[in-house]
Amino acid sequence: MSAQLERLKKRMAAIPQRVKHGVQPALKQSGDELAGMMKHLAPKLTGDLADSIAVTTAGNSTPPYSQPGGSMIVPENAVAITAGNSKVRYPHLVEYGTAHAHAQPYFWPSYRLLKKRLSNRIKRSIRKSVKEGWGQGD
Repeated sequence: MSAQLERLKKRMAAIPQRVKHGVQPALKQSGDELAGMMKHLAPKLTGDLADSIAVTTAGNSTPPYSQPGGSMIVPENAVAITAGNSKVRYPHLVEYGTAHAHAQPYFWPSYRLLKKRLSNRIKRSIRKSVKEGWGQGD
C-alpha cells in the first residue's frame, strides 16, 4: 500500500507544474484574441492606437510607456495586453473620454464580449493538463 501512496503523492506533486506549463498556450491564444478584438474596436483615425496594442507573455517585459510607471515583467501564468507606446500616450483618454472628447471604448467592450470564451479556453487547458498528469504512470 505504501508504494501506491508514494505514486499518488508523486502524481499530485506533478500536477501544478503540468498545469503551469499546459496553460501557457491557452493564455497566449486568449491574449492574442482579446488584443485582436481591441484592435478591431479601437478608433482608426490614424491607426496608431490599434498598432500600439501588444500582447506580452509571462516572464517578458511589457513595452515602455504602455502603462504608468513604465514597463513591467509579466508574472507567471499571466499574459498582459497593453495599449500605448512612446508615440501613443492617450489610450485611457480614448477609452474613458475627456471633458472635450467623448469616450470611444475599445478595451472594456472587447473584454466583456470575449470574457466567457477566453475563461472557458483557459479552464479547459487546466483540466486537460490535470487529466494528462493524472493519467500518466511512473
